[in-house]
Amino acid sequence: MKTTAPAISRTSSTGNPPAKAVKRQILLVDDHPVMREGFAQLINHEPDLHVCAQAATPDAALESLAHHKPHLAVVDLSLGDASGLSLVRELLRRHPALPILILSMHDESVYAERALRSGARGFVMKQAPTDEVMAAIRAVLAGGTHLSDRVKTLMITTMVSGKKPAAPVETLSDRELEVFELIGKGRTTREIAEGLGLSIKTVETYRMHIKEKLVARTGAELGRRATEWNGRQKSGSS
Repeated sequence: MKTTAPAISRTSSTGNPPAKAVKRQILLVDDHPVMREGFAQLINHEPDLHVCAQAATPDAALESLAHHKPHLAVVDLSLGDASGLSLVRELLRRHPALPILILSMHDESVYAERALRSGARGFVMKQAPTDEVMAAIRAVLAGGTHLSDRVKTLMITTMVSGKKPAAPVETLSDRELEVFELIGKGRTTREIAEGLGLSIKTVETYRMHIKEKLVARTGAELGRRATEWNGRQKSGSS
């Protein structure tokens, strides 16, 4: 039977206007100003959501988290040379109960499971319809998770079949993938080591493992493939 909601009174029983619903506060982390502002406007248009702070870097995100105490952090995976996955882990180290949703152009078939392992509660592509993005935000705020039907199917298929990832890049560990992406940005071994707080020898070991897994014969081939990979992630293609 269809029900009809009762009319909402403009005043409470005390004669005062009813209190406004408390909006859920969101920290939005994305290093692209136009993209970040666009998503902030979409979120702020919702009656129950509000972007309380925006950040372009991990340091700014951590500072905003301390000052604003958001109910949810929405984080991009690519933050300049910094890793969104590393930021997720640090946010949760400082505030273990903070719900985090990844919003990214990166290939969900490669990154969604990694995001969950890092502690995020959901992954949604920037190319997704606005309704899906808002549904993902509300699902995570409500204590649930969000993954696209495509990713759920891939994860279930992998668990049932026990098959290894088909794409070579999917065999990389989280740290190896991070190094691979930085190679694609033209960073030297020393720059990668300094940026990640690792020794040069450790980064060289990662490079060697990446070359083996991707069957890259030379450093130049590895650099070319890393650059191509980054380009596909920026364009939103897998």
